[in-house]
Parts: sequence; C-alpha cells; structure tokens
Amino acid sequence: MTHPANLLPPQKWKASWKILFRFFFIYFIIQCIPLDVKYFSTLFHIHWGALSFRDIFYLARYTPKFLPSDSPFGGFADWGIIAFIALIGTLVWTYLDRQRQEYNQLYYWLRVIVRYRLAIGVIAYGLLKLFPQQLPYPSISQLNTQYGDLSDWKIFAMSTGVVPSMETFLGLVETVAGLLLFSRRTATIGAGIIITFTGNVFMSNLAYEGGEYAYSFYLVILALFLLAYDAIRIINLLTLEQPTAPNTVRPYFAKPWHRSARIVLKTLFIFFFVGLYGYKTYASYQHNGYQYPEAPGLTNAAGIYNVSAFRINNQELPYSLTDTVRWKDVVFEKWATLSIRSNRYVHPDLANTEEIYPKDEEKNYELAGSQSRHYYSYGIDASRQVLFLQNKNKYHQQEKLELHYTRPDNSRIILSGVNEKHDSVYVVLDKINKQYPLIEGRRKPLKL
Repeated sequence: MTHPANLLPPQKWKASWKILFRFFFIYFIIQCIPLDVKYFSTLFHIHWGALSFRDIFYLARYTPKFLPSDSPFGGFADWGIIAFIALIGTLVWTYLDRQRQEYNQLYYWLRVIVRYRLAIGVIAYGLLKLFPQQLPYPSISQLNTQYGDLSDWKIFAMSTGVVPSMETFLGLVETVAGLLLFSRRTATIGAGIIITFTGNVFMSNLAYEGGEYAYSFYLVILALFLLAYDAIRIINLLTLEQPTAPNTVRPYFAKPWHRSARIVLKTLFIFFFVGLYGYKTYASYQHNGYQYPEAPGLTNAAGIYNVSAFRINNQELPYSLTDTVRWKDVVFEKWATLSIRSNRYVHPDLANTEEIYPKDEEKNYELAGSQSRHYYSYGIDASRQVLFLQNKNKYHQQEKLELHYTRPDNSRIILSGVNEKHDSVYVVLDKINKQYPLIEGRRKPLKL
C-alpha cells in the first residue's frame, strides 16, 4: 500500500527542477497569454453586437508573433526568440529567488493556463470539423480539375471532404479531447489524445505541405508539457506495475470568495469558447458553411459546359490542347463563381492555412492549391443580361471581364463581350450531362 506521505507534493525541489521550472514558466506564459498589442487591437475592434464564430476562432488561435507572418523565418523562429527571453528571465529569477524551496502552487496555475489555452486551441478546430465545413465537399470545378493540377494539400483536403461523416468523427475526437482538459482529473487523458491526434495532423501538414505545421506542433508541445506531469506515474503503473498514487496538488485560495470567482470565470470561459462558439459554428454549417461564397449564381446554370465555339476579335479558334487563348471548358457553380479551364498560366494561390473570410470575394478555398483554371466571382445585371467577372486569384486580380449572356435553351449559354486584354470574345457553351460516380455512389447503376 502506498504511504499517505507519498500523496503529498514535495516540499523541497531539487535545484535543477527549480531552474527548469523557471524557464518553462516564462516560456509557456509568453506562449499562452496574449501579450501582443495587435491581439488587443483585434479584441477591441470586434463588433460584439454581431459576434461571429470567425471572431472567436481567431481569438482562440492566437500565438505570439515577433517576426512578420510572411517571413521565411516565422513560426519556429518565434519560438527561439521566446526561448531566449525565457533563458534571460530564468537567470534573473534564479539570482533573485535563491531561497525558494518549491513551486507547487505556481506549477499548478501554470498547468491551468496551459490546459485552457490548449483546450480552446483544439476545440476551435474540432467544432469546424464536427459540423463539417473546414474541409467541404468538392465543388464542380474541383471535380473537373485534373489530379496533377492540384497541390498535395488540396488533394488531402478534398479526400477528407468527400467523407463528411469521417470529418465529423475527427471533429468529435478533437472536441472531446479539448473538453477533457477543463478538469485537472481528466487533463492527462485529454493531453494523451491530443498528442496522438494533433501529432498526426502535424505529420500530415509536413507530408502534404500544409501551412499549419508550426501551429499544430505548438499544440503538441503544450500537450507534452501537460502529459509530463503524470508521465512517471503512468510509467510506474502501466510499465513497471508498481503501486502509484495520483498527485494531489490543489489550488490555495486565501479568501472564500476566490473559490466562487474561480467557478464563475471558468463557467464564462467555457460558455464563450465552447457554448457560444459551438452555436455560432453550427449556425454557419446550417447556412452551407464558410468556405464557399453565399451569393447565388446564375439561375439553373450550375454544371460544366463544353466550349463548342470560341471567337476572339471575330476570328474562330478551333479546339486545341496547347492554345493559351482558347477556353477548354467552363463551370458555373451554384454560387456566383465561374471557372474557366484553359492552357493560360495560373499563378497558384496555395492559401494552405485556415482562414475564415466574411466577404464572398475574399473566400479563396475553391481556387486554392489548384492550377489550369481561372476562377471568377461575378455579379449579375439581369435586366441587361450582363455578367461582371472579377478574377478571384490574388495574383490575377487585375483581370476583369464584362460578358453579355443569352440562353437559347436550358443547355446552352452564349457569352459575348470583352476579355481581360480588351479583346472581343464570343463563346458558345453547351452543358455536359456529366454524372459523377462519387456523387451517384458505387451501388447505383451508372449509365455513361
């Protein structure tokens, strides 16, 4: 039987433990608590009367930045700067606090800060998957883009997006792991799940060239710190099969009202980052998510169209695999996006980090990580039957087209007007009655 004295925290730490604790305390405080002026600027500019899940998501995804976001030395280099600050702070702290015997209470509160920071970090992403919208079902344009014209990250995103139930399951695991961190009794279990789950996310980001590898590894580091608290006890219990008692360090409250304040603050924190954020995220899911534009496209036009005829400056151009001017096919999405496949160069917009844009023209998920297609958002002047096209790619935003449209029947659209080079164009589009095995299902007969 374990002696009751073993249930008590050590009253005297080794000198090496105290030095390590001082370093990690400063390091994780800087990593977890917002100290950036930009963070508070964002906080104060939030329209609280019309709070969206986007606002809460960015608050939860905060990480300290010392270098510009687009700097090649950003991410991990920021950690090096923080470690250097922590090292200097450790030297000063050690010199000024040489008589201290232990940091049991301070260690407890550091774990609380890390637990809550890690919890909102994984829940912010978990709820986006639980209500499957982070990786949405592929658009018509994406289904008609050749495999070789997609980046590794986009292939991974589309492969997950075609199985919404799988995405929901992943979100459930991530969300439950985050919820376990809100209690010190289950924090170690939650940290263990996160190390496995988010560790796999980190490896996937490396393998598929995703842009979240630094942030996902940041979450893994936080989880490793939490797991280290019980690591020796876990080894003694599961590997060495020795009697093991849990650590019973509890917070010290000098006044009775401190305990009540703790409960109130914890309740408000969970309500904001879990309850309210979950409600707002579900509402977004009910409105078809956030990755694709919301404005409706041309009525009953969604589908892929073959370019039956193409004239530029009144000169007919025959179909060609190599021609950089002639269009090959055109896709109208259900929303106000039109994509044109041609042999004209597309500067790829990788955009492989999770961003939530409030405006339709800013939403770039559909074109991110793909080539061979130019994506245009468009406005409709129904009275004049005119489409006003704007290239959505940030590298081609100077391209604007104004095209008059006519619809002789339900399967044909004729476009005429001026292209991005101010040349006159005339295009006849005939709808292809294409069936997608991915949509029809493997068990349904498919007639080609």
